[in-house]
Amino acid sequence: MQSTRDAYGSALVELGRTERKLVVLDADVSKATRTAQFAKEFPDRFINVGCAEANLIGTAAGLSLTGKIPVASTFAVFASCRSLDQIRNTVCYPSLNVKIAATHCGITVGADGASHQSIEDIAIMRSLPNMTVVVPSDPIETKKALREAIYHDGPVYVRLGRVPVPNVTTDDSPFSIGKGLVLREGKDVAILACGIMVGIALQAARYLVERDISVKVINMHTIKPLDEQLVVEAAQETGAIATVEEHSILGGLGGAVAEVISRSAPVPLERIGIEDRFAESGQPNELLEKYGLSVEHIVSVVKQLISKK
Repeated sequence: MQSTRDAYGSALVELGRTERKLVVLDADVSKATRTAQFAKEFPDRFINVGCAEANLIGTAAGLSLTGKIPVASTFAVFASCRSLDQIRNTVCYPSLNVKIAATHCGITVGADGASHQSIEDIAIMRSLPNMTVVVPSDPIETKKALREAIYHDGPVYVRLGRVPVPNVTTDDSPFSIGKGLVLREGKDVAILACGIMVGIALQAARYLVERDISVKVINMHTIKPLDEQLVVEAAQETGAIATVEEHSILGGLGGAVAEVISRSAPVPLERIGIEDRFAESGQPNELLEKYGLSVEHIVSVVKQLISKK
């Protein structure tokens, strides 16, 4: 059990040893984002801009123009909201080679409360032209995602979590930006999930399979560009789709999938996520339960969904 932010911190150090153009920036939260590990080993390639998120992005943009590969880190709520003007106009508009690794996403930051729970960042980032959005599901996938992001040409937003999660992929699992990963085959319904919800979706699928409901589970780690072909195939094969995300149901994975199937493969769809509201302070598991991101709730929604076929 390790958080994706922990895996990110160690992956940065590993990449820093071979990629001399890699520069890491942080907005005075390097212990929490785990970039402090990189700072300790490569102090000459680490910049703390202080509590100035707009400057974080502007400095990263400037470094990219000198041939560096800048990775800018802060909490997801600050990266997506405080820095939006700079990300839009300074990074995405000229399509600069800037990577944004945002930690503390979703409601599982827990006791920090609504001001620090980023539930709109996927929607914001996927709406920006030229931006790629990746949400790794576990520590193993986080390391693969970071390497892919660094060598991807153009802006990338990588969404990372605070709570420890189990590995649902292996070292041999393929990872490619823009290509979803089928973790389980099934014919009655397809569950498409991202981030920490992939593991929870698999638990729900196992429960349903034990009750003779065949469930296909897809790890949709890339929200943009979405693997539209895989979405359409899942819709055609199962006739019903549920999306699961630790994010608002508005504009995130559920919104992206809805856009595809409404155009190319209309089937019953349920979006499981935060229902257009702010969450509250609490322990991560308590919040997941309260806001409908538990195994039990997913099972209930999927059963109702199948009845609509």
